[in-house]
Amino acid sequence: MHDFTSHMPIAIDEAKAAGERGEVPVGAVIVSADGEIIARAGNETRALNDPTAHAEILAIRRACAALGSERLIGCSLWVTLEPCPMCAAAIGFARISRLYFGASDPKSGGVDHGPRIFDASSAHHVPELFNGIAEDQCTVLLRDFFAQKRRASKKGQ
Repeated sequence: MHDFTSHMPIAIDEAKAAGERGEVPVGAVIVSADGEIIARAGNETRALNDPTAHAEILAIRRACAALGSERLIGCSLWVTLEPCPMCAAAIGFARISRLYFGASDPKSGGVDHGPRIFDASSAHHVPELFNGIAEDQCTVLLRDFFAQKRRASKKGQ
């Protein structure tokens, strides 16, 4: 068994980079059972003109490509924001073993809020869930990003 290591700092770095690109600052990292980082991503919905290009989806795609499998059994996903329903469903489909997330998302979340994808009887797979990891830091990133957007839009009026 390996010592526990938080990979949230890497997810936070991905979120910061996404924010600098004008994307909503969400970052994700997928780690293998032996602690190796397999994939990392930040949101790219604007850059790719793709509403599904959330950090989690991109990281899952990259990890699956790296492993040559549609299943990520034994892997952990670290993400700065509670996954939305789409991402939560993809996490289940990928059979990710553990989900660690930072900030809660009462408006658009799909794990602890909203449809609670993993509580549904139709959920084929439920990862171990760990929420509130570096929550304050993740929340501040998002709050600052949207505050800046609001200030910029007021100046443009």
